[in-house]
Amino acid sequence: MALQENKPKTENPKSILIILMAGLFLAILNQTLLNVALPHLMTEFGVDTSTIQWLTTGYMLVNGILIPLSAFLITRFGSRSLFLTAMMFFTIGTLICGIATNFPIMMTGRLIQAIGGGILQPLVMTTILFIFPPESRGKGMGVFGLAMMFAPAVGPTLSGWIIEHYHWRLMFNGLVPLAFVVLIAAFFLFRNMVEPRKIKIDLLGTVLSVAGFASLLYGVSEAGSEGWDDPIVLTTVIIGVVGIAAFIFQQLKSPEPMLDFRVFKYDIFSLSSVLNIIITVALFSGMFLLPIYLQNLLGFSALDSGLLLLPGALVMLVMSPISGILFDKYGPRPLTIAGLIITAVTTFDYTFLTVQTSYTHIMVIYMIRAFGISLLMMPVMTAGMNQLPKELNSHGTAMANTLRQISGSIGISLITTAYTNRTSFHYSVIADQTNTADPSFMHSFQSYVQSIAGHLHIPLDQAKQIVYSSLLKQANAEANVMGINDAFFLTAFICGIGVVLALFLRDVRKDHLRKKAHKKNVKMLPAPKEVKEY
Repeated sequence: MALQENKPKTENPKSILIILMAGLFLAILNQTLLNVALPHLMTEFGVDTSTIQWLTTGYMLVNGILIPLSAFLITRFGSRSLFLTAMMFFTIGTLICGIATNFPIMMTGRLIQAIGGGILQPLVMTTILFIFPPESRGKGMGVFGLAMMFAPAVGPTLSGWIIEHYHWRLMFNGLVPLAFVVLIAAFFLFRNMVEPRKIKIDLLGTVLSVAGFASLLYGVSEAGSEGWDDPIVLTTVIIGVVGIAAFIFQQLKSPEPMLDFRVFKYDIFSLSSVLNIIITVALFSGMFLLPIYLQNLLGFSALDSGLLLLPGALVMLVMSPISGILFDKYGPRPLTIAGLIITAVTTFDYTFLTVQTSYTHIMVIYMIRAFGISLLMMPVMTAGMNQLPKELNSHGTAMANTLRQISGSIGISLITTAYTNRTSFHYSVIADQTNTADPSFMHSFQSYVQSIAGHLHIPLDQAKQIVYSSLLKQANAEANVMGINDAFFLTAFICGIGVVLALFLRDVRKDHLRKKAHKKNVKMLPAPKEVKEY
């Protein structure tokens, strides 16, 4: 006998919301904690860089496979069972990582973790849409933003502190009891918003989805390091694009699609999806480029660079629920325009970085930038979700999170490509300026060599090697800083496009009021007079 749909049960929405946020926060925090520990894990397990990166790549691929399937999973198994299952996978995977004695065991734990993490994000977002009606949804999505923005922002600081003072295993062992508490609390307090329905899995759609999204994500993740012209990168990206195109075509023909692409017929959802891609690229560019600048070029430790980002994370923590309240009061357009302008201006400021830029200046600009981004992410996403009918909520959240996952990977690859290409360009320009055939350069060079030799009381050949090494190091640092500046310029330009698009964003909650007013005005119009024929 088929299960019947019930009305949403929201007798304890605050308890459910706390459980959801705790589980999601742990899952997202776990993703960012590991990055700082990768060099330590290479030494611990005796593997090279390309091998250890699979701890990150494998996690991302499993997430990319499961997120598009989340709408089907929520409908088939219900939010309660799915949340408990996701938290169980996450807890078991974290426990395995904490006790891992070799790389294969660690990799197994990460993949099990990823099963939980890939389900949690769209599931939590869908549940919030059931708990909060459109008129107060900004508040709920603002709380959702606490995990979405604060967890990845605080992760580098926390992991740097753990690595500097404790063993890397604490990053996993510390999460296990917290995840277990969330699991127990969910077992007793979490109830289904909508009862599950017995629907068949679309095998062809599943195969196309897995092949398409996994291939595309792997290709773009490798493009940043291997280059877009690498044969493996090109092959996997092409397979991914073809697979996703076939998946879209197949889903549009399906009477019960796993991922309903008809959500894009709603104009504000489509616009908000484009804006979310821009915001994701802006967020990840700062999180990717600043640690490189601080650690590789200025010589700060992982903890110091994490501490620089911490005030910005605290700004996001405070502002995320406030931006939700402001959304409910003023709508999405003013918040989005203001947030994108702030993000664009502060990003443009980072195009003037030098090796002498002060730590305080970078921190203050990052705080202001974090304030701008905190006005954006949840309001823009909520604006799009508010336009969808209730039956498309799970498909909308799956689509939004899928686009976020893909745009994050593509964004990092594009920013990496821009950074490396422009660094190479600037290095070649600097090298041309230090041409030994240039008499003025050779005069300065020889004077400097003689000065070093006299000051250190060493032979000229030895002094020449010291000067060569110094010039090489200086040229490399200057080229890298200019490459980072150019990558930030590209990000600022993308944010500028977002400002223009934000002008067309409207508050869909007022659409039904406009329709009512229109119908009322039509009824009040006088009836047309009859025309008499003579």
